[in-house]
Amino acid sequence: MTSPEICCHSEEIVSPGEAMRKVFTMVSQVAESPSTALISGETGTGKELVARAIHRLSQRNDRMMIKVNCAAIPANLIESELFGHEKGSFTGATERRIGKFELAHKSTLFLDEIGELPLQLQSRLLRVLQEREIERIGGRTVIKTDVRIIAATNRDLQKEVIAGNFRSDLFYRLHVFPIQIPPLRDRKEDIPGLAAHFLVKHARKGSQSPTSISPRVMRQLMAYDWPGNVRELEHLIERSVLLTFGAVVDKLYLQLPKPVASDISVAGRRIKTIEEVEREHILAVLKLCDGKISGEGGAAEKLRIAPTTLSSKIKRLGIKRGINGNS
Repeated sequence: MTSPEICCHSEEIVSPGEAMRKVFTMVSQVAESPSTALISGETGTGKELVARAIHRLSQRNDRMMIKVNCAAIPANLIESELFGHEKGSFTGATERRIGKFELAHKSTLFLDEIGELPLQLQSRLLRVLQEREIERIGGRTVIKTDVRIIAATNRDLQKEVIAGNFRSDLFYRLHVFPIQIPPLRDRKEDIPGLAAHFLVKHARKGSQSPTSISPRVMRQLMAYDWPGNVRELEHLIERSVLLTFGAVVDKLYLQLPKPVASDISVAGRRIKTIEEVEREHILAVLKLCDGKISGEGGAAEKLRIAPTTLSSKIKRLGIKRGINGNS
């Protein structure tokens, strides 16, 4: 059994803190079993990296892990993506397609953003998980599959079950071995190591590149709450590497939020609150995307956040989407 310390310092994951050590202990416990794992956590916390770690430590690691992002595929195409289809089974099916379940035979299938899976497909997925067999769309042959499932979500699936958006039987089938990844704001002891790792990862090739971060900038990194989690930290370090011409990153290229009262003004001009700025920015991006939230070219893609996160922000900020994203 690979120790959590080895997993903790793997080629993709660098997190020496106690909170993540507990996560990696769970990874080691479940990796060599065929059990289904459900990884939960906010967007940007590294759910896919944890899924890769489970696969890499499993007995199926001689085959590639297959990934499906349930939020990125239109509802009318995801059934074909998962189970495949036969030629002529529907308009546009000009040839046979092998689905991800078949591709993942004897390997691992990672179902990212499982909370976005349409209700009508949840029952079929449950049946496939129970029976371990599939049928392509338009097919007449039952195909046996040996697939290890790892699912991930940034939603609270128990609340989704109560709201009627997620099947309770599928939830309990996936919830065999739950792993909760804490947000970066709750494990700030990881920030120095992560920042150093990203500094090396994004070092400029063939030219002088920063090799360290000044104490002042590190204090700012530690003080920030990181709503975008590890992904946001990596993007910030990458940007800092590009904008720093010296051995030390001595400036933080991030506008840290500062609490301001709504009635504060400078020279008679009212200063907008962070929520007002965020609302205006989301409205502008929605207008640019003709009101489209998810999928290719959608507002979530341009804002680099999950569609569910954007939908929550839209609801919280009271944005009513109309034509071209107007409120």
